[in-house]
Amino acid sequence: MPRILIFDFDGVIADSIPLKAEAFRETFSFVPEHQDEIVRYHLDNGGMSRYVKFKNIYRDILHQPLTRKQEEVLATRYQEQILQAMYTIPLIPGAEALLGRYAAVIPLYVVSATPEEEMHTIAERRGLAGYFIRIYGSPRSKADCIREILSEAGVHPEDALFVGDAPQDWQAAQETGVRFIARVAEDDINRFEDLPGVETIVSDLHELGDYLVSR
Repeated sequence: MPRILIFDFDGVIADSIPLKAEAFRETFSFVPEHQDEIVRYHLDNGGMSRYVKFKNIYRDILHQPLTRKQEEVLATRYQEQILQAMYTIPLIPGAEALLGRYAAVIPLYVVSATPEEEMHTIAERRGLAGYFIRIYGSPRSKADCIREILSEAGVHPEDALFVGDAPQDWQAAQETGVRFIARVAEDDINRFEDLPGVETIVSDLHELGDYLVSR
C-alpha cells in the first residue's frame, strides 16, 4: 500500500475527456479546416496546460504568432464551454467510493493541468474537495507539484503512487520517481504500451480499488 495517493483529475476522477475535446473543437471553430488536427493534438497531449496547448497549436498547426489578447479570448471561450458542465459531468466509475474509502486511511492529492483556482472551484462544487489534503493545478508543472507533495509529506518517491491517464502524467512520475498507474478507458487508445515504469493499467477506479486491496 502506498503512503500517499496522487490523482490527475480529468479522465481519472471526472469523465471529462470527451467534454474537453469538444470544447477545444468549438474554441477553434474559426479555423474549421484545422479542427480535427487540433482535437487530435489536444487528445494526444492530455495532462498539458491549455495555455501551453494554445501556444503550440498556433505555432505548429496554424503557423501564426499568438498574442496575449488572442490567448485570453481562447481561454475565455474554452472555460465558458466547460465550467458549468464540469459541475455535473459523471465521475469515473468507482471514483467516489474509492476516495471515500482511502481519504480516511492515507493522504490524497490532486495534481491537474487545469488552472489551480478553477480546479478548486470544480472540486468544491462537486463536493470532492474534502477528500484531498491539497489540490494542485497549473501553471506549475505536475513534476514540481509532486516534488512539493513529497517534501511536505516527508515521503520517499517509492512510497507515493500517481494515477494518471496521459503520457505527460507518466513523464511527471518518471521525473519524480513516484510509482505510476495508468487509467485507460476500455474504448480508448492505450498510450502507455511499452512505456517503462507503468505499474499496471486500470479501466476505472473500481479496478484501481481492487488493485490497491491486492497490494
